[in-house]
Amino acid sequence: MKIKQLSGAGGAEITEINLASADDRDIVEIQTALGKFLVVTFPDQDFDDTALAQFTARLGSFGNEPFLEGEATHPHVVAVVKEADETKRLNFGGNWHSDWSFLETPPSFTLLHARELPPFGGDTLFANQILAYEALSVGMRQLLEKMQAVHSARRPYGPQSNLSNKSHLRSMKIKTGPEALAEILQPVVRRHQASGRNALYVNKGYTIRFADMTEEESAGLLEYLYQHAIRPEFTIRVVWRTNMLTIWDNRAVQHFAINDYDGFRRELRRTTVMGERPIPA
Repeated sequence: MKIKQLSGAGGAEITEINLASADDRDIVEIQTALGKFLVVTFPDQDFDDTALAQFTARLGSFGNEPFLEGEATHPHVVAVVKEADETKRLNFGGNWHSDWSFLETPPSFTLLHARELPPFGGDTLFANQILAYEALSVGMRQLLEKMQAVHSARRPYGPQSNLSNKSHLRSMKIKTGPEALAEILQPVVRRHQASGRNALYVNKGYTIRFADMTEEESAGLLEYLYQHAIRPEFTIRVVWRTNMLTIWDNRAVQHFAINDYDGFRRELRRTTVMGERPIPA
């Protein structure tokens, strides 16, 4: 394998490996690279859904997909699709978030395989939350390490959410409903087990408020953290190519799918790996 770092904030492109025939030593090297770079891309991986599922299973147990329906080819493979005629519409993942942070055990890794891409646009941005945490002042780090925050899926997936309008993301198998109103407490700063470093763990998609505070009381500090977390020097940009596989570590990055390709079709396939209950700093 050859590893080339993508940006100062991390990320790496790994070449000269066929993941379908990777041996156990290769898997260990990939996991090591994920722990160091947080986002890794593999060009030219000719996966169908079965091969993607088989490779995902080598990284751990499949994660839960609470509001997404899997494909007939494999129940844990999710199609991420926006059709060419879905113009002036939301796209899936088009806000800064960490996948399913409202679950008791959010996914450790997400895998995304590109099948059909627009001629331009559709890149994905990632933000390194270890760097975001470490850039905070000592006083702010000490304050946040003692705090918890409430996470919920209600904003994107609740009964009154934008996604409850079936004209949005009509090409995807998305479920919305009252189960999205559930809330869970997560640490504001979590320990990243792979590196032993601390990472900021709040995101605009799913963090509602701080524990024992109202949304109004929480809003000022949360908004500061949301903006701080995505500073340009913390970001990694993945420019997709057909048959590229990207894996990222939700425990230490947020991501954002850029919606800048109206009039063109984009299709990828997604799986997740189950993670652990977030460990406080």
